[in-house]
Amino acid sequence: MNNLRKEFPILNQYTYLNTASSGLLYDSLLEYRQEHDLDFLIGGSLFREHQAQFLSSVKQSIGDFFECKFGDIVLSQNFSIGLNTLLSGLDTSKKILLLDTDYPSINFAVTAKNFDTCFAKANVHLEQNIESAIKTHNPSIFAFSLVQYTNGIAIDLDFIKQLKARYPDMLIIGDGTQFCGTKAFDFDNSGIDILGCSGYKWLLGGYGNGFFLFKKGILEYTSPISYKKSAIASDYNSSYTSLQARYECGHLDTLNYGSLQHSLKFLSNIGLPTIEKNIQEVANYAKEEFVKLNLLEIDVAQRKNHSSIFNLKGDQKLFEKLKNQNIITSLRGQGIRISLHFYNTLKDVERLLEVL
Repeated sequence: MNNLRKEFPILNQYTYLNTASSGLLYDSLLEYRQEHDLDFLIGGSLFREHQAQFLSSVKQSIGDFFECKFGDIVLSQNFSIGLNTLLSGLDTSKKILLLDTDYPSINFAVTAKNFDTCFAKANVHLEQNIESAIKTHNPSIFAFSLVQYTNGIAIDLDFIKQLKARYPDMLIIGDGTQFCGTKAFDFDNSGIDILGCSGYKWLLGGYGNGFFLFKKGILEYTSPISYKKSAIASDYNSSYTSLQARYECGHLDTLNYGSLQHSLKFLSNIGLPTIEKNIQEVANYAKEEFVKLNLLEIDVAQRKNHSSIFNLKGDQKLFEKLKNQNIITSLRGQGIRISLHFYNTLKDVERLLEVL
């Protein structure tokens, strides 16, 4: 991993503990982006002649990376746009189960559209709370983040599989923005019906790209009847009336999606098992030390399995102190959020502990 750190110049200046806010640009991706724009510079519209085939190859790369072989893949500029498009095709009388402290891009999007909602607490008993809420409220849909953005509580993916087996008619929608890129993931066998993700964090794809994975038949199931009827009756080109066009309307930037594809290949070359092993080694060490210093909320400290995102007890003053020491973090919720990717090391954690 030390050789890979050379790809990220910022690591020479800062202790970067903030991937949950923004993934890093790296040397080979910068080279790709420069070559892309040079081709556009000298080719103009000729450069875009094969953009449809190129974007299809991006979808293929996404499908290969996340083991989505049998469903549908759509591209979206980010998770929030894709989710709002998805929700606009669902009957608002359907009851949706949410996690009480989940990302506003999920919870606000659902509540603002006046869906019937119910909630489960995202605490140490997360899975039991979800099971209890389903039995009590009988929701038609469960929408959640695989990893909670404020404190890193991660849902048990085996639990999601079991949940789908017990409630096959419940639509399960997952936000993978704080998860995808941290470990191998088999979408086809996950129990999740729809997985959305923005590519600018752990996938290191830069801004302006994201995607949604749909189990077979789910994309059509979530499209409003009025849209399908208009598509059938329309004389427009089929590219405007396909189900994918609900999400992929307007132009799609080949620079942004090309950056995502480049990073998927970059991560694949490192190897997701290698990435997961490195992340967990550093995160486990960090958690042990944070528990010793009583820096974690009890819900995180008592969870057996955790992600590499932590929220440490601290305030604006401590946040500024860390920043002045070239340690990059985020203020989130009631504390200071740190997040560890494969390019972080035990020395990064030790440097943080030294200042703390």
